[in-house]
Amino acid sequence: MLPLCSLAGQAVNAALMVKALDTNTGVVAIGNDGANDVTTSNGLRLAAGDLVVFEYVADLADLMLDSAVNGEGVAWLILSA
Repeated sequence: MLPLCSLAGQAVNAALMVKALDTNTGVVAIGNDGANDVTTSNGLRLAAGDLVVFEYVADLADLMLDSAVNGEGVAWLILSA
């Protein structure tokens, strides 16, 4: 896996949908193990086109992202505010 990163530092305070890009060729792990880390062993694995809805996210920086292939990632959408 490549070095992980947070999605960003933006307040959400709402439900959030995160979708793996359709063009991804590898998996993307998303989550946070409590120590600001995520891997395919402790995170939610998303293949190309997979999506997850989090009922509540305070800030995008709370979610960590790690992609198996450099340059691949996710798109996100705040569902309610």
